[in-house]
Amino acid sequence: MSVAARRPLDDPGLADEFLRVIGDGDEYAAVDMVTSLLDDGVPAQRIMIDLIARTQARVGDLWAANQWSVAREHAATAISERALGALAARTNVKPSRGRVTIACVDGEWHALPTRILAEMLRLDGWRVDFLGANVPGPHLITHLHQTGPDVVALSCMIATRLPRAHAAITACRAAGVPVIAGGRGFGPGGRYAQHLGADAWAAGAEEAVRRLARNWPPHNQDAPLAAHLGDDEYTYVVRHRPELISTAMKRLAEAYPTMREYNQRQRDATAEDMAHIVDFLAAALYVSETAVFTDFVTWTEGVLRARGVPPVALRVGLQTIQDQLRDYPAATAILASGAARIPA
Repeated sequence: MSVAARRPLDDPGLADEFLRVIGDGDEYAAVDMVTSLLDDGVPAQRIMIDLIARTQARVGDLWAANQWSVAREHAATAISERALGALAARTNVKPSRGRVTIACVDGEWHALPTRILAEMLRLDGWRVDFLGANVPGPHLITHLHQTGPDVVALSCMIATRLPRAHAAITACRAAGVPVIAGGRGFGPGGRYAQHLGADAWAAGAEEAVRRLARNWPPHNQDAPLAAHLGDDEYTYVVRHRPELISTAMKRLAEAYPTMREYNQRQRDATAEDMAHIVDFLAAALYVSETAVFTDFVTWTEGVLRARGVPPVALRVGLQTIQDQLRDYPAATAILASGAARIPA
């Protein structure tokens, strides 16, 4: 009898064991655990949400805390996908509702949440076209014209992808297909989703299943903010992105002497951080929402601190960008708000 068969799904020890096996790269044990739970009568949906999805959230936390490397996080994610696939292979539900296309927006690589949604909807009687991560907008629209789905489910986990999410939502609706959006990138409570034109937003796979099962599509009473998106400041930041980053890197080396001792790996990581600062600034300008940037700064400060980078480095980094945008009041105000979130 397997470990899973001897423990109920709500036993914390079971979750810890699943985290251990995927962290150790043991795909056979992971598959055995989920299939044993299924054999014991646990609904597949509960295994997907309460074990696989929750454990994957813990994996992300371990990476952010610098306890797991990127490689280990990626390997664990692959094994979670393998376990999810094993569950899917053991369940077969005949389509009885409609057809749904599920995709991550262009530039979004976090595909596991959408794969879980795909399997949840399949078990609820939908015919599912799962397109996976990083789906370019034109390819998505071509697929819609070829297949004629009843709904598109779009995932955006990172706010920097909001402009591309907006383009995809607009194109889907122009093609006559309603959109349900999901993912942290759409903000707390999905506050940006309907403003960008989505017909609805769901906090997770279970909510999406419930919403699509009744009263779909809903009446969208929240008018899109298309007329207020992509103003001159946003356009400037996007067009001058390479210059903003390269200049910031030069000034950072002057203002933060410790950086002169960095090796190439550390310099590359710093350049990547500066790129994230510019990209999140652009996203905040796009939706006119300072919280997009300040939430990013708060999260980044914790991640950098876990890696031994002091808060002053991030503060100086923000200043090097702000100094280049003195003629852009909205951008400088957002950057100042971000700097205020950094501990002294």
